[in-house]
Amino acid sequence: MRFRDRLIAAWYAPRKTPLACALWPLSLLFRAAVALRRTLYRAGILRAKSLAIPVIVVGNVTVGGAGKTPLALALVRALTERGRRPGIVSRGYGSGNVRPRAVASADEPRRVGDEPLLYAKAGVPTWIGHRRAAVAQALVAANPRVDVVIADDGLQHYALARTLEIVVIDAARELGNGLMLPAGPLREPPARLHEADAIVRLVSRDDAHPARSGHATSMWLETLPWRNVARSDLTPRFEDWRTGGVHAIAGIANPERFFASVRMLGIDAQCHPFDDHHAFVPADLAFADARAILMTEKDAVKCVAFADERFWYLPVRAHLDPALVDLVLERIHG
Repeated sequence: MRFRDRLIAAWYAPRKTPLACALWPLSLLFRAAVALRRTLYRAGILRAKSLAIPVIVVGNVTVGGAGKTPLALALVRALTERGRRPGIVSRGYGSGNVRPRAVASADEPRRVGDEPLLYAKAGVPTWIGHRRAAVAQALVAANPRVDVVIADDGLQHYALARTLEIVVIDAARELGNGLMLPAGPLREPPARLHEADAIVRLVSRDDAHPARSGHATSMWLETLPWRNVARSDLTPRFEDWRTGGVHAIAGIANPERFFASVRMLGIDAQCHPFDDHHAFVPADLAFADARAILMTEKDAVKCVAFADERFWYLPVRAHLDPALVDLVLERIHG
């Protein structure tokens, strides 16, 4: 097992492991650095840039994904239905873009990142770059009709002032062992959750329930029909998938969530986890017996260039508690 895999296993083990304990002194240093940075912003020594329009931050306190992308897209849909014109700013993980730049639906994922490309393909004005405040300013300048900015994975980017913070938590993992990096998965202490305006837990559909307030709520992911990566006009022949030769890949933070969805759909697939944001090449998917290769939509955008008719992705749609949308609109309207 690679050290990275051992480390993640230690983060989410039911008890603190020897590896986590050995790294605990380093986590104290990380915690001190995080606290110092927040103190500098609170004291006004480091200043946050405010926009003329509302900024909604979607992020998490843990490393890796927890459902931020589907939640951001669901917020875009909800706000658009209510007459708002949202835009999205993101880092563009792995793209190497330091200066702000717009993302087009035809861009290569290695140049802009997989998640920003999903936003752009959904028709949302999307900009990426290292400094979120500068990126947000560039987005608004280039798109005067945008009247609310959603900052993807922007919780720790305090240089951008925000109107509302939404923290997403994967209920299957929660906060892991509760330790800061590198001994645990936390970017900030658990107490940071008390400062957020809303906490959204990603749960299964059966566990979803309306919230009593906008602060603590939940969302669940609906799986939509399978779509072919190479040809949009194809529909799957499930009888062929039941005779073997089906492979499932996932280059996301929690691959097991996707693999569990595949199993729940009655598909017996050989599962192949990859690192989050993995840049797929044809050799990664050269399965000699493959009749079908199944993946997430996030992975599909990185496989379009070499996909054939065996490649399928499973779109998902986040269902939010109406209380969360009401809270967002309340803040937007002041």
